[in-house]
Amino acid sequence: MPNNKPAKQPEADRKVLQRDTTPHIFRPINFRSVTARNRIMVSPMCQYSAADGVPNDWHLQHLGCRAVGGAGFVFTEVVHLEPRGRITPNCLGLWNDEQRDAFKRIARFIKEQGAVAGIQIGHAGRKGSTAQPWEGGKPLAADKGGWTNIAPSPIPFAEGHPVPAEMDEKAITQTIAMFAAIARRAREAGFDIIEIHAAHGYLVHEFLSPLSNRRTDRYGGSFDNRVRFLLEAVDAVRSEWPEEKPLFVRISCTDWIEGGWDLDSAVKLAQLLKAGGKVDLIDSSSGGLSPLQKIPVHPGYQVPFADAIRSKVGIPTGAVGLIHSADQAEQILANGQADIIIMARAMLNDPYWPMHAAKALRAKFPWAKQYERGDIF
Repeated sequence: MPNNKPAKQPEADRKVLQRDTTPHIFRPINFRSVTARNRIMVSPMCQYSAADGVPNDWHLQHLGCRAVGGAGFVFTEVVHLEPRGRITPNCLGLWNDEQRDAFKRIARFIKEQGAVAGIQIGHAGRKGSTAQPWEGGKPLAADKGGWTNIAPSPIPFAEGHPVPAEMDEKAITQTIAMFAAIARRAREAGFDIIEIHAAHGYLVHEFLSPLSNRRTDRYGGSFDNRVRFLLEAVDAVRSEWPEEKPLFVRISCTDWIEGGWDLDSAVKLAQLLKAGGKVDLIDSSSGGLSPLQKIPVHPGYQVPFADAIRSKVGIPTGAVGLIHSADQAEQILANGQADIIIMARAMLNDPYWPMHAAKALRAKFPWAKQYERGDIF
């Protein structure tokens, strides 16, 4: 009798048929115990809209609508360790329990919409005590609500900016302790991920770069000494941040200035952070240390930094910087240049960018039930 059974499918063919056709950007990703529904992260973006560091309705709607819009990770703007660590008097803080309690509803709402709630923490250093950008962004005098900045060395950010007070070791120790305190309050507020802001010319970056750190003690001089402040901050955060929750670090991979911090230094730092086993992703940005920087800006101009760190160190990276289109974002991930896409301006322009990207890439992605009637394009 003839054998009518279908021929056995070769193993290689079965694997082809079983290949995941979901666009890379819409594949879930895990960090420790946290799973994000996709690889789109809303970048920390300062809103300069708080009073006494307390988040308000503006922050709830700003972050909440981007969680509704489908992002996998939604991060707050940088939240500061202490009042003098703010960029402007209108920046967010988490140095007291009133601020913590106000953040609770924001973290809760983000998670209720299916996103991972992230918080970025940091200190402005010598770039603090300025007016809001739409008020000119210039340094504030004391009679206008300004304060004395601190920094690793008494070097002003730019011409016309005040000379910051050089931190002694007591001030450094106190600031490191603040990293532990803010991590505790972030945990109590219900956030899923912390990101340490070590980029863009703010305090941690000021310790890293030889252009802003001229110290001669154990926090300055050699590479190992200049990275000490960040490594101690990581340890402090981890002392209060649960083992099962991820920790990201945003760094500037280059100062874009001759003789400054560069990609080789960034790779070396990433190796140390990976070896310590406490950091889960490097958010790979650049610049911000000095107005003398010369940045060759173009779409995706910072992607090579994420690619280099990922390939040379073997730690997950996030790509950020003028990534606008769904095809561009998908290509970065498909080519293995980064693990997540971190978006700022595109998300300001369109809080529902993930939903529109899903349609462009022919990916299945549900709209919020309340907005399904708008899914007509």
